[in-house]
Amino acid sequence: MQHVVIHKPGSYDRLKLEEAADPVPGPGEVCVAVSHIGVNYADCVIRMGLYASAKKLVGWPITPGFEVAGSVESVGEGVEDLAPGTPVMALTLFNGYASKVVVPRDQVFAIPAGLDAAQAAAIPTVFLTAWFALHELAQVREGERVLIHSAAGGVGSAAVQLATVAGAEVIAVVGAPHKRDLPAALGARHVIDKSTQSLWQAVEVITPGGVDVVLDANGVATLGQSYRHLAPLGRLVVYGFHSMLPRTGGRPNWFKLAFDWLRTPRFNPLRLTTENRSVLAFNLSFLSERPDRLLPAMQQILALFEEGRLQPPPVTCYPLAEVAEAHQSLESAQTTGKLVLTTASGRESEV
Repeated sequence: MQHVVIHKPGSYDRLKLEEAADPVPGPGEVCVAVSHIGVNYADCVIRMGLYASAKKLVGWPITPGFEVAGSVESVGEGVEDLAPGTPVMALTLFNGYASKVVVPRDQVFAIPAGLDAAQAAAIPTVFLTAWFALHELAQVREGERVLIHSAAGGVGSAAVQLATVAGAEVIAVVGAPHKRDLPAALGARHVIDKSTQSLWQAVEVITPGGVDVVLDANGVATLGQSYRHLAPLGRLVVYGFHSMLPRTGGRPNWFKLAFDWLRTPRFNPLRLTTENRSVLAFNLSFLSERPDRLLPAMQQILALFEEGRLQPPPVTCYPLAEVAEAHQSLESAQTTGKLVLTTASGRESEV
C-alpha cells in the first residue's frame, strides 16, 4: 500500500508518500481499501508539530488523517456483517492518509444513499466536530441565535446545517466575498463578510442583546469579542486557534505564536458566574476513548443525511501524491467546503 508519512515536523516537504506492507485486520477489525480521504486543518497542525494529541498518542513518524471512504478489503475474526467490496466510510485516529487502513468495526459506516465516496470522506470529522460543539457542549435550543465563525469551511458549513436543523437562527461569519453564498444556501439567516463589513458592529445590529452560542476556532483574533457578545446564559465553544498559525510557508512563526499566546484571553471564573456566561472547549481526537459519545452522534448525523436534511460540503479533490498542494491550499484560508485526497482506486472510479 501507499501512505503519507511525516518523519519530523515542518513545512510541506515533510509529507512523504511511501510504500508499506498491506495492513491485516485483527479480531473485530476491518481493512478498508481507501479511495478518498478527508483533509482537515488538524492535519496541517499535525505536520507543523503543534497538535497535542498527535504528540501524545502517536509521536514521530506519523501518518495523519481522521476519515476515509472506499470499500471493504477484508475483515478480521468476529466481523460477520460486512462483505468484501461493500462501500463504506470510516473514522480513523490518524493513519487515514493511506490506500489501505485497518479500523475497529464500530468505526465503519454505510455510505448514505445518494452520496459518492468523495462526499462520504468529507463528512465524519467536520460533522462530528460541529455536532459535539452544538449538541454535547452548547446544548443548542430552538430559537437561539448561533454565531459561527469560518462558516464556509468544513466544520463551519456543517455547523450551519446542524444549527439550522435544530431550529436556531444562524449568523454566519466568512472572510471573503466568494464565501458568502455557501452558508446562505445551507440555511444561515445572516451572513457577515468580515473582509468588507465591521464584524462586531454587524453582530450588534442583528442581535443587540448578544448571541446565545458562538462557535470559534480562530483563537486570539476573535475570542475576546466572541465572549463579550454573548447574551446572558450564552455559551462560547472553542475548538481551534487558526489565527495563530501561518497562511503561507507551512511553518509556524514562533514569535507570532508566543505573542498570540500572551494575548489570548483568560477567562475569570468569578466573572463567568456574575455574567452568566460559559466557555467550553474540546479536541475531538482526545475523545477517541469515548466511543459511547461519538459513535451514537455519528449514527444520528448519518440518519439526517439519509432523511435528506443534511448535505455534504462542496468537495475539491487532490491526488494523494499532491497532498502538499492540498495542505497549502487549505492553509491559505481561501477554500470553501472540504478538500479530499484521492488514491489510485479513487481516481479510477471517477473516470
